[in-house]
Amino acid sequence: MDKTALRREIRAKKRAMTDAEIEKTSALLAEKLRAHPAYRAAKSLYAYLSYNQEVRTGPILAMAWADGKAVAVPKVTADGRAMEFLWLRPGDAVAPGYCAIPEPVADGPLADDETALVLLPGLAFDPQGRRLGYGGGFYDAYLAAHPGHPTVALCYGFQLFDHLDTDDHDIPADAVLAQEVTR
Repeated sequence: MDKTALRREIRAKKRAMTDAEIEKTSALLAEKLRAHPAYRAAKSLYAYLSYNQEVRTGPILAMAWADGKAVAVPKVTADGRAMEFLWLRPGDAVAPGYCAIPEPVADGPLADDETALVLLPGLAFDPQGRRLGYGGGFYDAYLAAHPGHPTVALCYGFQLFDHLDTDDHDIPADAVLAQEVTR
């Protein structure tokens, strides 16, 4: 299946999920993340702000703050060509940004932990960490420029495939944590 068809299939499955299924499954994934050695070792967490039917990251951000970790989230630069991570504190303002994806309203401060654990969003994954993103290439470009980060992807069970074909510039996740949808 080509990337366009796979993206369409996964988006349809995600849209079919109820809010309760998303919340319950996301909570189980947060527990898996908290138990993962990369999370336990991290001083900082670079996490996306969930959008549409993505695994909910709000509770994960709260968990990280409660665990004493600094948190940063991505913001696409004004020219729309790159992404950077900005430190986020509880209560900081966020609003729809690039492609209506939530991001900080402020333009700083720029996150500077080159060993922070990065949570990778995406539409499809395989057990070797290969991922099919949304097509913008922002995370691949960021990780190519900042290669010291450990990475973990969180996904619903239907997003995990035995094998994905990826391009040479696609950077795989170090670990993929999947959870079957809980009804």
